[in-house]
Amino acid sequence: MENYLGESTPKLGFGLMRLPKLKSGKIDIEQTKQMVDQFMSAGLTYFDTAYVYDGGDSEKAAKAALVDRYPRENYTLATKLCCWMGAHDERSAKQQFYTSLERTGAGYFDYFLLHALQAGNYKKYAEYHLWDFVKELKAKGLIKHWGFSFHATPDILDELLTEHPDAEFVQLQLNYADWENPDVTARANYEVARKHGKSIVVMEPVKGGALANPATAVQDILRQADPNASFASWAIRYAASLEGIITVLSGMSNLAQMEDNLSYMKDFQPLNETEQTAIRKAQEAINGVKSIPCTACHYCTAGCPKHIPIPEIFAARNKQLVWGQLQEGAADYARAVSGVGAASDCIACGQCEKACPQQLKVIEHLKDCARVFER
Repeated sequence: MENYLGESTPKLGFGLMRLPKLKSGKIDIEQTKQMVDQFMSAGLTYFDTAYVYDGGDSEKAAKAALVDRYPRENYTLATKLCCWMGAHDERSAKQQFYTSLERTGAGYFDYFLLHALQAGNYKKYAEYHLWDFVKELKAKGLIKHWGFSFHATPDILDELLTEHPDAEFVQLQLNYADWENPDVTARANYEVARKHGKSIVVMEPVKGGALANPATAVQDILRQADPNASFASWAIRYAASLEGIITVLSGMSNLAQMEDNLSYMKDFQPLNETEQTAIRKAQEAINGVKSIPCTACHYCTAGCPKHIPIPEIFAARNKQLVWGQLQEGAADYARAVSGVGAASDCIACGQCEKACPQQLKVIEHLKDCARVFER
């Protein structure tokens, strides 16, 4: 018998947001199938997608690589409804659920989430009566458990969980780099969720891949603690070691990442005290590194009127800020903006900042990138 929802769930989940791509830009279904097979063979079961991921192709990939190939009772599938992307009214928002059901062919969802609640959009979920909608879906047997993913401050999280005490779980961005980050408030959000007795699904444990290749100072600390452990393993095990965790989502993009994750999460062991000490030292080192904390979710680019590749521009700037690779960063910038909008094309409309789950000052960062790269 579980002491909390999802206690017996394996602590590594397969996030289907960053699946491998072909040169055409389409999802590589054959490689995805191989990754699914390895994941399932390791005894892991939790898959996470969303209506908006890859314009719907992520859910279709879930059908092709998972649903069509495995008995329904052998895996857990989660997806999400987003009322501020891909929806313009209550009817179109609710239709996302039925479209997701059709795309995946799953018959029902084990976990269903209201997607990416932020300060600027969370009230719309009530305006569209979506809290009642998910309860109706559960009553009909179309979902087993419902909750929401969250990118805002602890006071808003406390408000939501007080108003909706029957929410069964929360999906939060938790990683060691953001634990005390005042813009992400990871620790405070975690503590609010646990105060309300909620189970937690962890997203962005590797911070969009940034903690798989952290700054040199962080690498030195972690290598000294364990020269054989991958940097990603530290991040994922850190999140999985927290109490009340259903699973930790990793957006794996190739077979090598899958194999690395399985090497330490198939038989997961929480961080010991020596390893926790290394993480605390790494956190101190991170505080001294200047970077743009973008996770490359691309929510900002969906409505950009100037078609600016914001995450790619920020990645180029981070190559300079974190690694001191000035020429390489400049070359990455030139490739990123070839044929599309440049950083200086930003008209400061603010749509990107409203969409950004990291609460980044995107406009100011773009001004800095234009100053550095276009001088």
